Amino acid sequence: MSRLSEMATLVAVVRHGSITAAADALGSAKSAVSRRLKELEARLGVQLLNRTTRRLSLTEAGERYVERAEAILAAVEQADADASCAQGALRGRLRAAVPLSFGLRHLGPVIRAFRERHPEVALDLDFADRRVDLVADGFDVALRIADLKDSSLIARRLTVIRHAVAASPGYIAGHGMPRTAGDLATHCCIDYSGAAEAGWRYVAPDGRAGRVRIDSNLRANSGEFMLHMAIADLGIVMQPTFILYEALNDGRLVRLLPDYRWRVLNAWAVYPPTRYLPSRVRAFVDLLASAFDAERPYWDR
Repeated sequence: MSRLSEMATLVAVVRHGSITAAADALGSAKSAVSRRLKELEARLGVQLLNRTTRRLSLTEAGERYVERAEAILAAVEQADADASCAQGALRGRLRAAVPLSFGLRHLGPVIRAFRERHPEVALDLDFADRRVDLVADGFDVALRIADLKDSSLIARRLTVIRHAVAASPGYIAGHGMPRTAGDLATHCCIDYSGAAEAGWRYVAPDGRAGRVRIDSNLRANSGEFMLHMAIADLGIVMQPTFILYEALNDGRLVRLLPDYRWRVLNAWAVYPPTRYLPSRVRAFVDLLASAFDAERPYWDR
């Protein structure tokens, strides 16, 4: 067993949280992974993992070793990638986590362009709105729509994400047109159940900020479902314009309170900090950044 294989085994166990999960990820038997760990500790003459019946944790020596091992493995991977680039092709596997609605609606052209440019890179895309742990879950990069808090991750801003309030012509005919943000409190509203806070924040035409508490008679964690329910006359939605724009353009929905400014976020490409960012990850992030205008994406034009 080579030293690099031993390092990769230990790093996999730490990232996946158990020997069983690491064995599945590595395509190895559980007994083989356990044996490699014992051989590594025997060779080094030091205990790297604390083993209990419920969990594994790194010893102080293990933490230092894993930090160095991750850097070494990343450097080897980058050396391989650089050698491939010298021959004109990127290779390897790229795992990316992307938000469901944004990914389905807007990432298709980016993925097609990346595949055309780098056909030897295997793409593994995870479409979900949950926030993944890039390191623990083994992702190379994630696209996030958020106000990013302080983080150990590296972030590259891609574009602005604006929100709008909308309802169908049928709903407006039956319930009337709200004239102020406060009027929304008396209407049927469709709310996103994954929101970090209650109510809808806004900036009024006079510049004053506020938040309206809405009567949420329907909540869901799918932007696409909320869109279809709004089109079906079931209530008012506040959603990103990258979801609403087609329905607004063709008249299935009507924009409400257009003089108000609703939630504004940003889309980011985030990836773990490393001195040796694989070339395929850098190429993917560069393509993402070039695909969307930073301040006026195509769905807002």
